[in-house]
Amino acid sequence: MSDDRKTLLLTGASRGIGHATVRKFNREGWRVITCSRHPFPDECPWGGGEENHVQLDLADPSDTIKAVGVIRERLNGRLDALVNNAGISPKGPEGARLNTLNTDLMDWGKVFHVNFFASVVLARGLRAELAAAKGAVVNVTSIAGSRVHPFAGAAYATSKAALAALTREMAHDFGPMGVRVNAIAPGEVETAILSPGTEKIVEKLPLQRLGQPEEVASAIYFLCSDESSYISGAEIEVNGAQHV
Repeated sequence: MSDDRKTLLLTGASRGIGHATVRKFNREGWRVITCSRHPFPDECPWGGGEENHVQLDLADPSDTIKAVGVIRERLNGRLDALVNNAGISPKGPEGARLNTLNTDLMDWGKVFHVNFFASVVLARGLRAELAAAKGAVVNVTSIAGSRVHPFAGAAYATSKAALAALTREMAHDFGPMGVRVNAIAPGEVETAILSPGTEKIVEKLPLQRLGQPEEVASAIYFLCSDESSYISGAEIEVNGAQHV
């Protein structure tokens, strides 16, 4: 493929929704630069390879700031889409939900660095490249950001609520640059990290099934494509009507 391909920068690319998003954009002919705390896995099925992977720890603010320079060197002056997908949700013993009373403050800070602050650092640091491409930013929030969830912890939920608010603020601030900023809020999606008991939630969903990572990836792609050229500041629910 030629070097004039559109470019996506994606965090949290190693599994689940992130993994499906890489595959979706790759099929559509995009160059995908992936970011995760893990090295590039040899078994990945898409093109691009290790030269399009940046290993960084989003929980470390200094590491994230340093990575901006590394990423910029690979962009050729423009970035068509930034998808802030990385997210962590610490659990207690045997996977227990951590609430506002028993979440360690250090864990709370780590969650916010990964789930919230990294999105600010990357978008601000790469704003010139996003503006040059009239690009798009998609923040992956969660249904847990708008209601108490039986499995998602308090730190995760509040970080996702903050990310939803950040989406609105960024849409306002980045709009004059021609950059659109939106969010998607997934519900129960079938990945390897589903909590035991999720099947009881599924029974009450209007669609009565889990979402698939590919369905979320398609929503992300829509918000990064020209098909959504006048959508900004929105948060799209991708949850089988779980929010109603």
